[in-house]
Amino acid sequence: MTTTGLPRCADLAGELGESPAGSAPPIRSLLLVEHPGPWPKDVGTRLLDDALDEQGRAHLQRLRSESGLRPLLIRRPGGREAPVRPAVFVGGCTPAARWLERIPVRDYRDLARLDLDAVAHGQGGLGEPVDGPLLLVCTHGRKDACCAVRGRPLAAALARHHREQTWECTHFGGDRFAGNLLMAPHGLLFGPLEPATAVGTVDAVLAGQVPLASLRGRSGIPPFAQHAEIAVRARTGFTGLDEVLAGDCEVDGDEAAVEVHTTERGYRVRLRRRPLGVHGSSSCAGAFTPTGVDVLAVEPEPVAAH
Repeated sequence: MTTTGLPRCADLAGELGESPAGSAPPIRSLLLVEHPGPWPKDVGTRLLDDALDEQGRAHLQRLRSESGLRPLLIRRPGGREAPVRPAVFVGGCTPAARWLERIPVRDYRDLARLDLDAVAHGQGGLGEPVDGPLLLVCTHGRKDACCAVRGRPLAAALARHHREQTWECTHFGGDRFAGNLLMAPHGLLFGPLEPATAVGTVDAVLAGQVPLASLRGRSGIPPFAQHAEIAVRARTGFTGLDEVLAGDCEVDGDEAAVEVHTTERGYRVRLRRRPLGVHGSSSCAGAFTPTGVDVLAVEPEPVAAH
């Protein structure tokens, strides 16, 4: 409970029984820029406004809204020392084009020379390939206090086991599911995660598996498609990273039908969104009326004869 007498949004979401499934943001590619802080609410906008000219800023905004390119600031857990040269990573998070590279820069002004179209739509070749995923934990407390309260202990726990891969990052969505973890370039979102269990989640993904516990979904696809992938994984027991992938998603109001492909056969998943029938108010997000998604059917498609 906060000084206002209201719970924080992450506490409220748990109390109201909201599921994190289907809540991954529409991120298809990433621009990650090291900045030690402090991080006011609009720190990312400020930094990029200084680094890019008016045309560059407008182009980045178009790529963000139309192509899913997400700029985020990153820093080492607990560290606030300014780097001699900031680390800059770029990458793609879609199954057909997963890649992650580090771009050498002298300072933030070098960002103006970066080919943003190649980041948003490319498959690498811009910098030095990075071995292994980055573990991005939102700790952007000025955006939402839950991200700092829950995110910082999570980042610290992961850093003890995966020091070079773990970074704190600015807001990527879903404050009420803090602590939040984005694994790049896998594109998998997890939350809420606890420090005691997060290492096991990460180790499973590093071994090529996708644990369902606290899985928010795969970024860059519609919420209904995320729900459908999770439903098929739960039904079939497939846990491999790309063993289950959503295809066509037909949405009609609060209902949807999603084609999901596995390594063995296809499924048609029918879903319906509905209010949970509960509501509340939090100190960080105000009034809140959560919804849920019911899986109406998971129908196997006929296997083609050979």
